[in-house]
Amino acid sequence: MAYLELVGGLILLVVGGDSLVRGGVALARHFGVSPLLIGLTLVGFGTSTPELVTSLEAALAGSPGIAIGNVVGSNTANILLILGLAALLRPIATNPTALRRDGPVMMLAALLCLGVVLWGTVERYWGAVFIALLAAYVIHTYLRERQHSDASAAMHTSEAEAHHALPQRFWVSVLLTAAGFGLTILGAKFLVGGAIDLAAAAGVSETLIGLTIVAVGTSLPELVTSVVATLRREGDVALGNVVGSNIYNILGILGVTALVEPIAVPAEIVRLDIWVMLAATIAMLFVAATGKRISRIEGGVLMAGYGGYLAILIANA
Repeated sequence: MAYLELVGGLILLVVGGDSLVRGGVALARHFGVSPLLIGLTLVGFGTSTPELVTSLEAALAGSPGIAIGNVVGSNTANILLILGLAALLRPIATNPTALRRDGPVMMLAALLCLGVVLWGTVERYWGAVFIALLAAYVIHTYLRERQHSDASAAMHTSEAEAHHALPQRFWVSVLLTAAGFGLTILGAKFLVGGAIDLAAAAGVSETLIGLTIVAVGTSLPELVTSVVATLRREGDVALGNVVGSNIYNILGILGVTALVEPIAVPAEIVRLDIWVMLAATIAMLFVAATGKRISRIEGGVLMAGYGGYLAILIANA
């Protein structure tokens, strides 16, 4: 039953998350919202919705290991697994100019996550701080890029254009958005319940399940988006998808979750996982900013790093 809950929950999360993004993008376009703002908000937040509802459900269910492990594990998987796989399929051309603002914000978010993890508990006031920082980032970015369009603005606009709005009629868009939201919530309930049952049956910590199965499962929308974008030679979309998702995961998901329910940080996160996430963030920014592309070799190294990380987790289980 635990495996059925996990698989069923993941399917519902993927379908629900995709429906939510497509329906939301269609509604935004119906009301004349610019592609830039859509890329900054709906796409970035929408693809992270599975992580959000999963972490919220886990925190409310009294499973902090799954709640915070999902965020830390998703960010690590986004870089080492998803970006690595995308680069392995086709080298990703990068524009260092586009990373001059979003890259440091992603790094700042990672450092703030490190700080609250070492603090021991992600309190409500930390959640409020994270949400305020995310709001300030979105508002500042939108106002600046609307006045002075640059490579970063083009990257966010491309993200919006990559998510084609399937429904044309307004009421269809509303129904698709509502259905996506409902399926995502239901999927999170199944996923968290299955993860808790699986951890108990296998005799491993909930944190391990959160860092691996749950984290990778909730990152499937980012995986699909990045791989498809890379195959279409839209490297800016693949890279922007990972950068935006990592910012939203920490400032948005961890912020909202902590605001609703403070999260006690498990010891294993402090010992290893937060440091792996930080190292992966630094490595990605270094590779993307220096070589003007992420080569197949570098993609293979990223994936090998993720394989090594999983091996350590399993060995210490």
